[in-house]
Amino acid sequence: MNWIFLIIAGLFEVAFAACLGKAKESTGMEASYWYIGFLLCLAISMLLLVKATQELPIGTAYAVWTGIGAVGTVLVGILVFKEPATFWRMFFITTLIGSIIGLKFVSN
Repeated sequence: MNWIFLIIAGLFEVAFAACLGKAKESTGMEASYWYIGFLLCLAISMLLLVKATQELPIGTAYAVWTGIGAVGTVLVGILVFKEPATFWRMFFITTLIGSIIGLKFVSN
């Protein structure tokens, strides 16, 4: 169950990064709503990370959490914010995904 909490926490990390990106593109009240979304996603992500680290090793949990956030944020950047999807970018995202999976397999 703690791995599920950790994965969901990582997805909320992606969401809070996406909210920052959308807030940067917005003005007025719309930007305020995106910042509120950022704060909510940040709080949920942190709470789930804390819950997951009660059973999982902190080093593994933090690495997986940031890895999910990094991969997800790059994908959101490509799909939503029209950032380039170069060969090397995708290559290193793939290696990062492999590392996250590897950490899951070698952790208790």
